[in-house]
Amino acid sequence: MSQPIRLQSLVASPAAGFEQPFEMLEACHERVQRMLALLARLRAHVRENGADVQAQQAARDVMRYFDIAAPHHHRDEELHVFPRLLREADPEVVPVVERLQRDHLRMEQCWVEARSVLERVARAEADRFSAADDEALDAFAGLYGEHLAAEERIAYPRARALMDESEIEAAGKEMMRRRGVTS
Repeated sequence: MSQPIRLQSLVASPAAGFEQPFEMLEACHERVQRMLALLARLRAHVRENGADVQAQQAARDVMRYFDIAAPHHHRDEELHVFPRLLREADPEVVPVVERLQRDHLRMEQCWVEARSVLERVARAEADRFSAADDEALDAFAGLYGEHLAAEERIAYPRARALMDESEIEAAGKEMMRRRGVTS
């Protein structure tokens, strides 16, 4: 009898609102880490149990997050964090921001292949992962470690220090508007 893939503890996330956009961005990082943990558990589950109902649901949950929430998160950074840091032109920060921007493009590219693997699991078309599947999933998941750390250690604190309250408020409102959230 297979053990269920526990979704609740992996999907639950800290509450942060649009009035605190940097806290919201950090909360998104926690959700990314939870989704990557779910992906790791899903991979182990498929190796033991194939693409059963639990694996199919977990694959759909991971796809939903990286199809919807992750692109919004990256767009938030591209619109509200990175431009402010690039305008400041700090020679120690600019290369970090440029790398983070390149990372976002690589994440999008790697997601296409990783998503294809998960889609086959979600449709119960793959009961195991091939070496190429594992490579695609590893490549995607592997992009996040240093990326998240650089954003939290360098980009967010520096951008927050450069932005005044009106800029922070405007960023939160724009993030809300883009998601269709009303106050």
